[in-house]
Amino acid sequence: MQLWQDYHTPTSVEEAIQHLSSYAGNSRIIAGGTDLLIDLQFNHEGPMLDALIDVTAIPEMTRLTEENGWCTVGGAVTHTNIVKSALIESKATCLVESCGVVGGPQVRNVGTLGGNVAHALPAGDGTTSLVALDAEAEVAWGDGRREWLPLVQLFKGPGVSALDSSRDLLVVFRFKLCGDGEATAFKRIMRPQGVALPVLGCAVWVKLDESKQNYTAARICIGPIASVPARASEVELALYGQPANDDTLEKAVKIAHETLHPRTSKYRATAEYRDHMIETLLRQALPLAVKRAQTGVAQAEGVGMG
Repeated sequence: MQLWQDYHTPTSVEEAIQHLSSYAGNSRIIAGGTDLLIDLQFNHEGPMLDALIDVTAIPEMTRLTEENGWCTVGGAVTHTNIVKSALIESKATCLVESCGVVGGPQVRNVGTLGGNVAHALPAGDGTTSLVALDAEAEVAWGDGRREWLPLVQLFKGPGVSALDSSRDLLVVFRFKLCGDGEATAFKRIMRPQGVALPVLGCAVWVKLDESKQNYTAARICIGPIASVPARASEVELALYGQPANDDTLEKAVKIAHETLHPRTSKYRATAEYRDHMIETLLRQALPLAVKRAQTGVAQAEGVGMG
């Protein structure tokens, strides 16, 4: 069964946008294709496409670089390449831990971080860590504009992106790497069903004071809870200025129970179970991030187990 007619491999973002425009809405961007090809096979994308636009030959979309304390990750960088990055493991550890449990090795070898986000599912492992890292995404719009947006602005609902997949292109991500007294961690509860289906994932970023005994800031993303990825702002606020100890952790867990309300999902678990798992994940991720911030040593855990 033929699913598309033409196949293009542009070498620039501008060329990719031109190809999309020339097919008047009946073409799609492809990188790893781990989601798109399934959608095409089951006709989720409608009739046969006129073309696929392969972005894996665009240099700025396949690079992973550091400059002035910022990390830039192209939208077509694979999960495997992120997992192999010593830079990200040491200074944005949660992203290695989340990308390392996406699917199996075959999926990680071709699946991309950009595709993970563009699919707009609130359970995306890479998405959860990018939110905790306060990441931004550069978008090339079909009208020729390019702009940076906070990552959360790309999500409009479950599977609903702010990007038009037949006209727009997610080019690259950027986020600040951890400095002294800062660290991240990611933990996930999954339910194997042929693929590793997340029940909940939790990514945290913490910043400690000069003594490395007290929180000065935190970012926490737990999902899927709402229809789009979001930070647990009330829990973050409870950590501000508090000692990084067990008492503060207990307060954070209590506030998480009071403010985060996951729904029952027939594919994941009951609301009651997922509510309990919020506590479990926080008790795992927060102390781990604190330990990494205090010691300055970060080695990813659980990578390749998904």
